[in-house]
Amino acid sequence: MRKNYILDTNVLLHDPTALTHFQDNTVVIPISVIEEIDKFKRDLSELGRNARQVSRMLDELRSRGKLSDGIPLDQGGCLRVAISPAAEVKGLPNGGADNEIIRLALQLKKEEAPARCVVVSKDINLRIKADGMGIDAEDYETDRVDISELYLGHSTLEIPPEDMAAFREQGQIPYNGETRPPNEYLLLVDTADPQHTALGRLDPEGRHIIALIPTPRELSTVRPRNKEQHFALDALLDERIRLVTIIGKAGTGKTLLAVAAGLYSVAERKLYRRLLVSRPTMPMGRDIGFLPGDVDEKLNPWMQPIYDALDLLSNIPDGAARRGREGENGGSPLIGIEPLSFIRGRSIHHQFMIIDEAQNLTPLEVKTIITRVGHGTKIVLTGDIYQIDNPYVDSTSNGLSKTVGSFRSFGIAAHVNLSKGVRSELAELASNIL
Repeated sequence: MRKNYILDTNVLLHDPTALTHFQDNTVVIPISVIEEIDKFKRDLSELGRNARQVSRMLDELRSRGKLSDGIPLDQGGCLRVAISPAAEVKGLPNGGADNEIIRLALQLKKEEAPARCVVVSKDINLRIKADGMGIDAEDYETDRVDISELYLGHSTLEIPPEDMAAFREQGQIPYNGETRPPNEYLLLVDTADPQHTALGRLDPEGRHIIALIPTPRELSTVRPRNKEQHFALDALLDERIRLVTIIGKAGTGKTLLAVAAGLYSVAERKLYRRLLVSRPTMPMGRDIGFLPGDVDEKLNPWMQPIYDALDLLSNIPDGAARRGREGENGGSPLIGIEPLSFIRGRSIHHQFMIIDEAQNLTPLEVKTIITRVGHGTKIVLTGDIYQIDNPYVDSTSNGLSKTVGSFRSFGIAAHVNLSKGVRSELAELASNIL
């Protein structure tokens, strides 16, 4: 049976293409939502760009007929713009976009029964109000990932003693087992002696298990403390892997490892021209003009965790951290700290990019960032999917989780989930019990 899906403003601002994601059902846009979209159209942030895209899509659909009557969509179903009824609803004051949406839903439910009417919103309180008024309400879930099935990036594999010996001696062994994602990390366990283990990775072609890249002497300050950190450092140092995603709770070392590997790759190995680091200023693209000073001074509060990591790395032999900040022989610095607000339209070549706190980005924002990657550039996304400040995404719908699932089967990418905190005993305890 065909359903009527009434979309809230935040759904369209989150994903402008949401209009086309409801199959053969009817998509209803309240006139109050159009008014709210209009308020964002001059905004220079991602929300403004999304608002303008929605307006263009609706304007293009007008060429097919009247929006008030309903216009067929290419993917099936139809779309129409509707006005909320003037009649008051007991317990629901007139005015306010949320109340207008609920009033429209009540009218459609009455007029078009038995067709099911569903309010779709990323606003929890609107969903609660709709449910209280007897209207079905759902979150926008097209871009959601099942968190219970989120790819960890590593697993355990039992191998016979002769294979373990060959792996130790040759640094690789053929793999003929069940299909696994490329670049999956493996804890190899000797079937004859479970205490005899080794760490490896399935190669991008899925044909061999290869040894991890040894930790360079220059990174002795941040030497990995557990197997997951060994996995992460290997992914960060392997030139064949161009996209690395690292998920971990606070204190697992994800940012420090990424910065250390990036600095080493730039200053010591000379593989990239610059280490480019950025974090979302919540929300992404918000104007940072309310802070005094130039761009660097405005970004200081947001980028302090990166500076903390660089301070810890200042003990790296040969002064790589210092040279990164000051530049080679007084030249331009090898480390760049930039806001994500200005990334659209750029083409970034031969750089080691780190996007920290990526869990606060929407899937569309992550797509915008990754599509900026040019020739010779490596990009690393780090974050904790359980610490999200963006009100329009959660652990299942954020851009970081989406990226992990989308790139799982490609040999150009690798993912590692860090589970054990290493910052301090107190930080680990607080992360687990608070």
